Amino acid sequence: MEAHMPAVAEMLKASEAAVVSRVSLRDVNRVINEHILPDAFVSLDNGRHVLAGACSLIAFYFESARRLTSEERLFAIRTAEVRLAKARTLPWAALLREDWTVQHEFLTIDLMPFMRSASERLDDLAAAREIVTASPDVLGGTPVIRATRVPVYDVAASVAAGHSVESILEAWPSLDPEKIRLASIYAEANPLRGRPRVSGDIPEGSVIVTDRRVPRRRKTGWQKWQSKRATAKQATSSGSKWAA
Repeated sequence: MEAHMPAVAEMLKASEAAVVSRVSLRDVNRVINEHILPDAFVSLDNGRHVLAGACSLIAFYFESARRLTSEERLFAIRTAEVRLAKARTLPWAALLREDWTVQHEFLTIDLMPFMRSASERLDDLAAAREIVTASPDVLGGTPVIRATRVPVYDVAASVAAGHSVESILEAWPSLDPEKIRLASIYAEANPLRGRPRVSGDIPEGSVIVTDRRVPRRRKTGWQKWQSKRATAKQATSSGSKWAA
């Protein structure tokens, strides 16, 4: 099934916007809090969301920081705001045919590279959404790679831990390099919340890389002496109090 790219006007979760913009979630929250991104492109209803088309502006703001002043970057964003607002109903293909150059006094700023980059990352996000599925009948509803029983977050964790694609494919032969790449994108765009569920069973397909058990350290003679001294001091203090 062909993945459908999010529309220009789709509102992405802050974590998804971070992936598309190639910045941290903290940076996305910053452009919202400091109103760097126009308020018209942000929604605070039921969580923080950002207009998909505006991810290009987020990327531009941070990537151009070394070459442009804050004033120049904000001017470019405010100028592009008008154009992007008019193009909200356009598909991404049409958006990429628009003129995205901005004139600021003697300076010419081209936003097209950021538009193209955002478009490519939105393609990746759509593909990542497409390969993941969840059903109560498969691993209790754990998100898995479609047509497999491989937990998507396990794959992403293996990538984050630095395991090679070859070793991951050896553990899960039903995958391929592209699915491994998209699993990482999906996990980054949809981070798990709270502490991970503790289970006595290892998910199907998982492998134990290491099983180190650290023995409980015994107190040294010095530590024992310090402990007894503290106990005696506390008892003496309590006795003095009652005696008073």
